[in-house]
This record gives sequence, structure tokens and C-alpha cells, in this order.
Amino acid sequence: MSPELLSAPVVDTAKAPDRAHSRARAARRRKAVVTAFRVLLLVAVLALWEALSRAEVIDPFNFSMPTKIWDQIWTWVTHGTALGSLGEQIWYTLYEALLGWIIGVVAGVVCGIALGRITFLADILGPYIKVLNSIPRIVLAPIFVIWFGLGPASKVASAVVLVFFPVFFNAFQGAREVDRNLVANARILGASDRRVTLQVVVPSATSWIFTSLHVSFGFALIGAIVGEYIGATKGIGLLVAQSQGTFNAAGVYAAMVILAVVALVAEGLLTFAERRIFRWKPSGSDS
Repeated sequence: MSPELLSAPVVDTAKAPDRAHSRARAARRRKAVVTAFRVLLLVAVLALWEALSRAEVIDPFNFSMPTKIWDQIWTWVTHGTALGSLGEQIWYTLYEALLGWIIGVVAGVVCGIALGRITFLADILGPYIKVLNSIPRIVLAPIFVIWFGLGPASKVASAVVLVFFPVFFNAFQGAREVDRNLVANARILGASDRRVTLQVVVPSATSWIFTSLHVSFGFALIGAIVGEYIGATKGIGLLVAQSQGTFNAAGVYAAMVILAVVALVAEGLLTFAERRIFRWKPSGSDS
């Protein structure tokens, strides 16, 4: 046996599963600690808010208090709202936000990929897109109410214009960042422009697009709520407007809590879908 083989380090493969198990246990422990601290922070903030309101250090009429907010939510759940059941209001707002989100995402992806692939088209439309992006989209909500009325169409339009631009710019950048070697190899193999776009560019830009989806759904909710706040027949935004009109601070905060829960559930579903689609992609914790 050669001296090189005798001096080579011996890798103990039996310890590899133990190290992996230890890392997994440490990751679970850290996740539990982080979750516990998050809950403790929330409880501490709510307790401090309640104590300051009851001691009238802060005005309970304007700032309300967590117990009154919970009572308002419970009243809406058990007895409904002045507009109907709470579930109906949530579904109405969610329907407007979802429809606007879907339309905005599809339009943003199609336009972003198209302009990312066709430089001539990007040169022509680029200045117009920059001008439109510079317009504060929230101020368009009253115009949409005038155009489309108090029904869901005006809220969907508000959601679309808020969703479109972040998705568009991410899809555009994703199309521009595609590995040129992949495109060249596909062309060498005889792929047409259409196949290159569908089978190379779109999959490569998917991670960019998913990054914008997390933010854009929140924008869709904002668009629906702002539209309802300006003028609507039902929805969470109208609940906020009515609570504000009657100086019911607890109602305003209760509607905000409901919206936060809806947004968190949507974020969780998007994260789950992203993990299922990108199962091949290593996570940052694995490094």
C-alpha cells in the first residue's frame, strides 16, 4: 500500500446522518424560539396598549383597546354587520382583490415578457410605461368609481393598476436576465422564438415573477379596500368607512385585523405554492 493512501484522511460516513439530524433539530429549535418570541412580542404590545388605554394615558376613544376590538369582531361574527354577514363582506372584498390580482398578474407577466424579449417594442413603450408608473395609482380610484360605478368593477380596476406594475417590472427584468447561453443552445437545437420564450425564458423568469406575487396581492387588497372606502355597496372597505363615520375606532381596527388575517393566509398559500413549484431549488438554510 502506498504512503499516500496511508496518510489520506478517513471520512467517517457514520457521523454524517448524526450531523444532519443535529442540524435539523437545531433548525426546529430555532424556529420554535422565534415563534415564541413573536407571540410574546405581540402579547406584550397588546397588553401595553390595553393598559395605557384603561389608564387613559392614550385616549381610548381615538385609539380604542384590544378588548373592545375583539368584542367588535365577535359581534360581527355572531350578529353580522349593518351591511350583512361578516363572511359576505370578506368574500366581496376578497373576490374583487382576487379578480384584480389575476388580471394584473396575467397582464404584467405577458407585457413584461414581451417587452423583455422584443427590444424594439421596449424602446417604443418604455417612456409611456415610466410615465404611467409615476402616476399615484390610488388617485385613480375615484376616477374608476365615476367610470364603472359603485359595483365591483371599479374596485377590480383599482386592484389591477396596483398589481400590474410590480409584476411587469419583475417579469421584464427576469426576461432580460435569462442566461444567453441557454437561449443560444436552444436556437442551435432548432427552437423557434415562440419555443424559446415558452420553454427557456418563462421558466427562467418564474422566480422573478413569484417574488412580485407576494407583494402584489397585498396591493390588490389595498386597491379593493380603497375603492370600497370611496364608494361601494358592501365590503370591508365600506365597513371601515362606516366605522369612521360613526367614530367607532374599534370597528376601524377590527376591519384592519380582519384584512391582516386575510393577507397572511394569502401569503401562506403563495409561499406553499412557491415551495411546491421550486422543490428543486436549495433553500438558503441548507448552505
